[in-house]
Amino acid sequence: MLAWLERGDPFPPVERALKNPNGLLAAGAELSVERLLDAYRRGVFPWYSNGQPPLWWSPDPRMVLFCEELKVPRSLAKSVRNKGYEVRIDTAFPDVLKGCAEPRGYQAGTWLGPDMRVAYARLHQEGYAHSFETWLDGELVGGLYGVALGRMFYGESMFSRATDASKVALVELVAFLKSRGYPLIDCQMHTPLLESLGAREIPRREFLRALASLVNYPEPPSKWMKRTQQSA
Repeated sequence: MLAWLERGDPFPPVERALKNPNGLLAAGAELSVERLLDAYRRGVFPWYSNGQPPLWWSPDPRMVLFCEELKVPRSLAKSVRNKGYEVRIDTAFPDVLKGCAEPRGYQAGTWLGPDMRVAYARLHQEGYAHSFETWLDGELVGGLYGVALGRMFYGESMFSRATDASKVALVELVAFLKSRGYPLIDCQMHTPLLESLGAREIPRREFLRALASLVNYPEPPSKWMKRTQQSA
């Protein structure tokens, strides 16, 4: 039976998540900064469409990308070197949210509704949520955003308006995380794109073991203000 959460109610154990749909744990509750941080620390994330109450998920298996396992195909490496892209960090977070909320060709709507965008904007203001932005000739053409806790990074969404723009942001994200001692990115659920870049599924219990050690690093939340210029 699916748990219904009122404001302040604790999450049930993730082992109670449904098998179909895979990982659905609870519904309801608020999207406060405190609620979201508690969810991420437990391996839970929100995902729902407009018109639905907040839905909370913890799938098994879990899609993750170990930073050392990133695969950069030859075509992507060429985009990183030769397309003239510039990657900026935390300079246009609201615009990245808007880009990620744009309907895709294979879907009619978006899961990233106004309430979700407000919630992640608050996380960004508090120094927990970050954007990696791909720019070309002064125009934002792609990027991604996610949440950092301790030395754990939770990837949330990507968008692209130019060839490989979101993938270029991911390559920079991985390099940045490796430089700061972050070994792992939570990718949540399987997609062919993520698999092609080296992400893989692991049992939820294995993910939670890694999570328990990584979220407890004393890494204070802050803006990540680094800029890198790719070669023209």
